[in-house]
Amino acid sequence: MFTRRLTLAFIVLLLSLSPAARAIAEEMPNEVATNLSTLGRKPDWKELEKYQSTITHDEFVHLLNDVYCTHGISDELIKVGPDEARILTHKGTEDYFVLHFAKSDADRLPLDRPWRPLASLPEAAGAGPLGGVHIALDPGHLGGSWAKMEERWFKIKEMPPIQEGDMTLQVAQLLAPRLQSLGAKVSFVRAQAEPLTPYRPSDFRQIALQLLQRAGISDAREDFDGPADPRKEQTVRWQEELLFYRNSEIRRRASLVNYNLQPDLLLCLHFNAEPWGDPASPTLVEKDHLHLLVNGSYLQAELDLDDERCEMLHKLLSRAYPEELDLAESIALTMAKTTGLPPYQYKTGNVTPVGASGYIFARNLMATRLYRCPTIYLEPYVMNSREVFARVQAGDYEGMRPMAGKKRPSIFHEYVEGVVGGMLTYFKRARP
Repeated sequence: MFTRRLTLAFIVLLLSLSPAARAIAEEMPNEVATNLSTLGRKPDWKELEKYQSTITHDEFVHLLNDVYCTHGISDELIKVGPDEARILTHKGTEDYFVLHFAKSDADRLPLDRPWRPLASLPEAAGAGPLGGVHIALDPGHLGGSWAKMEERWFKIKEMPPIQEGDMTLQVAQLLAPRLQSLGAKVSFVRAQAEPLTPYRPSDFRQIALQLLQRAGISDAREDFDGPADPRKEQTVRWQEELLFYRNSEIRRRASLVNYNLQPDLLLCLHFNAEPWGDPASPTLVEKDHLHLLVNGSYLQAELDLDDERCEMLHKLLSRAYPEELDLAESIALTMAKTTGLPPYQYKTGNVTPVGASGYIFARNLMATRLYRCPTIYLEPYVMNSREVFARVQAGDYEGMRPMAGKKRPSIFHEYVEGVVGGMLTYFKRARP
């Protein structure tokens, strides 16, 4: 009875909160749930009702087969008929959501979504080429004192360490005023080297133990012996930390984006890397490359999860992909010209090449899935390439300096110029 009273009290508390607060309060489950991703929430399938008769059969099938489910999807999960799609809402049951198609393009009902198609936004007089557009910047990772924990840190001798979270924040701080000068409204998802989630690794101990038990590890070690420990993934500490910075933090950012900021576009800023081994004595490589990611290419195991299947349908039905692809292609081509970088070549089967540039891939990342507005995930430069390492050590500077045999701007300014150039190219085409 006491447990039931606590549960009812918690439900009453949640109902009194705003949608954003409810999303955040529900983020911390007490156990690993069946048919949900780690820390995932039970999906509200009624949210898809607003998409009834907003998409035709042919467009739904195209997006399903060519973008989001390129590795296939079982008819048990989504069965497409001529007039409707029957979608399983909870695996192991016979509960379905039925999505009705528009009979033709002319019969589509208007889309209800919190973001606005970029090309349709009216250009405010005198506001600049990006006037009227709300852009959110998400500097990847955390940096600062968290960089070692999140394994985005390495150091060579007495030189300053490379910390991706600090580098992405520096890019965002340079990019924001450039976009604002062109008329855009700019919001930061993360503005400092601190997490947004109120939780810390120790808060996830119970779930970490459950995950280890599910993996067949009933007597897990508490700690691991440094980043090179080959069995670190089998320890409680490693699992707790992963739940904190890679899962809870991204979910918290998604709540902020979806319920508070509600931008028209989100740019996830990152740097790439090749394996560097011991972060205290890293391997520098000659490789350097560039690619951009949009949401898609779900694996069957991911589609089996009720929340990921529902989140995938939100992205598909909101028609985020056409927005993402057009702008990603524009940014990729400009960044390729600005940086001189070749496209990255994936060696794993969890991506699908999309577009014509060779730089864009669909992949199911948590951020690109949970952020419901059009989201582009940028991965330029290899942090542990010899040239990039030297350029990062040079820091930010104005003008040009000799770098690797030729004069170059700072790597941070170059990153910004590539993004801004791509945005300008896109909007000049979209707003002739």
